[in-house]
Amino acid sequence: MAAYIEPRILKGFRDFLPQTEIIRRSLIEKIENTFGSFGFVPIDTPALEYAEILLGKGGGETEKQIYRFKDNGERDVALRFDLTVPFARFVALHRGELVFPFKRYHIGKVWRGENTQRGRYREFTQCDFDIIGSDSPTSDFEIILLIHTVFKNLGVDVSIHVNHRGLFNNFLSHIGQSEKSVEVLRTVDKLAKVGENEVLESLSALTGSANAKKIIEFINARGSFTEILAHLTELSGGACPETERLAILRQYMLDAADFASGTDPFVLAPSITRGLDYYTGVVFETFLQELPDIGSVCSGGRYDNLAGLYSKGGSISGVGTSIGLDRLVAALESLEKLPAANSHALAIACIDAQKSGLYQALAQKLRAAGIPCEVFTEANGEKNLVKQFVLAEKKGLRYVIIPSENPLDDRLTLRDLTSRQNRELSLEEVILEIRGFEPLT
Repeated sequence: MAAYIEPRILKGFRDFLPQTEIIRRSLIEKIENTFGSFGFVPIDTPALEYAEILLGKGGGETEKQIYRFKDNGERDVALRFDLTVPFARFVALHRGELVFPFKRYHIGKVWRGENTQRGRYREFTQCDFDIIGSDSPTSDFEIILLIHTVFKNLGVDVSIHVNHRGLFNNFLSHIGQSEKSVEVLRTVDKLAKVGENEVLESLSALTGSANAKKIIEFINARGSFTEILAHLTELSGGACPETERLAILRQYMLDAADFASGTDPFVLAPSITRGLDYYTGVVFETFLQELPDIGSVCSGGRYDNLAGLYSKGGSISGVGTSIGLDRLVAALESLEKLPAANSHALAIACIDAQKSGLYQALAQKLRAAGIPCEVFTEANGEKNLVKQFVLAEKKGLRYVIIPSENPLDDRLTLRDLTSRQNRELSLEEVILEIRGFEPLT
């Protein structure tokens, strides 16, 4: 007999039981449907890439967190840490096969060996969407609008914090700190995690006390979108293409009918810089208005030079963002806004195992009418029927059909497990009932 192996899971990795996975897939379906409604199409890429592909422009903390190893062929490989870098490689490799601007979405797992915490794991799912092949502000705005629409369709209110990496770089150049821009950006990006005092201390050591205070003034600008933009323009030495793009985006926001009334979901937030090196333009992070402390649930920006790193044909402008599904699920659970975990509402009880073929034939009629239906497989008299009711309740089902001697011809008994009542109905009446039409008498 084989030796016992203790079943266990690596820290930061998880199994998903049916109730949880049903909820996750329901959210993914809603997200995918919204992506498709904007004309975005799906792609997929390998989980495993050559390490040099992933490390080309990751930089920063990501390089320390990557799962990297030698495979059996002594190739230096790594698990993807996000879906953006593989997408850049994908575009370079298939450039001649794509039609630009190319609008893609990709939902898949990624891996980072970072510290685990609420809503943050070492294996997690990202939902990415990008427009590549256009450097127009209309592409920036379409991504921002799609972010807003996705969360609206999920039934949650968000605030989308917008900034421009180029504007921050202009400001650093204006105060004579452009050569330290990468270190400054990474330091500022930690503001929400470590607080202003620690960021100020780090910036003082990096740029000097006077410049550190100027940087803090820049990232702490307050007021309306227009007021903040005016202040940042002044601090950066005057108008520039970056401030003009932010002004254009603001006008698009105001023109869009969905935002003409109610709370303004868009915030110009100069502290938003995004830590990855490949971002070059507009960047954004998305926060749930009812639970901002959980952090950004959707982050991204413009990366004008990333795809060009893998292409001899030159750079390709792109803009995109990523929804962190696991953090979103944790947030919705806290807000009690997760969708129901029912994959179907109906089961057919097994009264006589010899008639299982007829029960499946009945189920096929229901499925053809668009009603998911499970057929129970065991029968042992009346006592077992009660057990089947209990089983259905454990599965989260509401209805059980108790078939008659002639399941396809006679009227059916529909058991409502919520009210504990039985009703004699025709197949057509059962279909209407399950679909949620007016209650039948």
